[in-house]
Amino acid sequence: MTGRWMQRLKDELAQAWAVAVKDVRVYYLTPPMIMFGLLLPFFLFFSFSVKREVTAEVGLARLLALTTFFTASSAGPVIIPLVRRTGTYDRLLAAPMSLITLLLGKTLVGTFFAVVVSVIPLLAGVLVLGATVAEVGLLLAGLALGSLAFSAFGLVFASIPARSVGSIMMPSTLIRWPLLFISGIFIPLAEMAPWARALAYLSPLTYAQDLLNHGVLGHGYLNPWLDLALLPVLLVLFLIPAAQLHRRSRVLGH
Repeated sequence: MTGRWMQRLKDELAQAWAVAVKDVRVYYLTPPMIMFGLLLPFFLFFSFSVKREVTAEVGLARLLALTTFFTASSAGPVIIPLVRRTGTYDRLLAAPMSLITLLLGKTLVGTFFAVVVSVIPLLAGVLVLGATVAEVGLLLAGLALGSLAFSAFGLVFASIPARSVGSIMMPSTLIRWPLLFISGIFIPLAEMAPWARALAYLSPLTYAQDLLNHGVLGHGYLNPWLDLALLPVLLVLFLIPAAQLHRRSRVLGH
């Protein structure tokens, strides 16, 4: 019995990996991914950082948080409407492939995009601006765990039964922007009013930003172990409703 479950787990992981590889090859240069996942975080960073006196390390930590958040959370809302339109979504589930395996594959896609795109500001900050990284392990953990959680977060919105990217990106953006401004990126947690800091704890971006601060700056507001523990929990908490909502959409025939 144990051997059968282990083989099933290996098969499911192999299927999720195949979905991720296929989507990375097909969708990495689509206009929506370039706009929402690559250009938007850079524009946001420069628009809010111009004329502000921040060190290269602070700027790097902020830009990495923005990049992982927007790139990872955009993958699902961009890709799933496109695969619905072509019929690939239904064909994959008829393979047979479980819904959770399909969503796990989509989560890996968003994670891959976010980590790869984050390499650009990381190399620019270190090689061009002379930024230093205090804890490489925490930096890598922040990029990986944050990207996984944000990618699963985007799948919740991708459950909206629509074949148009715009129909999903609009409500997604309406939620992501408030989370962005309460997460401690532009106003550090230590400088927030107590009521604003309480709201910040509701944002998943807060914990990724804090962990990246520990990785790049060597210090943060929260305990890094708390960040490391909460980000995987958030990954699971986002995947569960994402699976339920996607399943409900299929039952309704969307």
